[in-house]
Amino acid sequence: MLVTEIEILVRSTEIDVNGHVNNAKYLEYLEWGREDWYEQLGLDYETLKRLGIVTVVARVTANYRREAVQNDRLRIRTRLSHVGNTSFRMEQVIVNQRDEAVLDAEFVIVTIRPDTHESVRVPEEIRRHLDT
Repeated sequence: MLVTEIEILVRSTEIDVNGHVNNAKYLEYLEWGREDWYEQLGLDYETLKRLGIVTVVARVTANYRREAVQNDRLRIRTRLSHVGNTSFRMEQVIVNQRDEAVLDAEFVIVTIRPDTHESVRVPEEIRRHLDT
């Protein structure tokens, strides 16, 4: 099972009026983590399209655990947690520089044909990265 990790620095433009990271920014951070996971597997957008699929987020569940503030160093960890027929789940966690959980999330991602938007079987190129 491949667990990827990226590190980011919280910038002033990501802070809301309460002095901490705006809740919507976390979804962007998580997207960066998922994109890195795909890229580390060699499954960038063009490769997925050559396989005849694209992936779309169908559901996200996020648990905000602790605030993050400007200049915090955050690490986003991403892993594949389940593969079904036409969808898969990814688990992600964001931790701060003290290794405290800031947020954990689960994404349900569906594989579809880019031309018809019909769901299709999750390809083996993704399936093989699930630790069974």
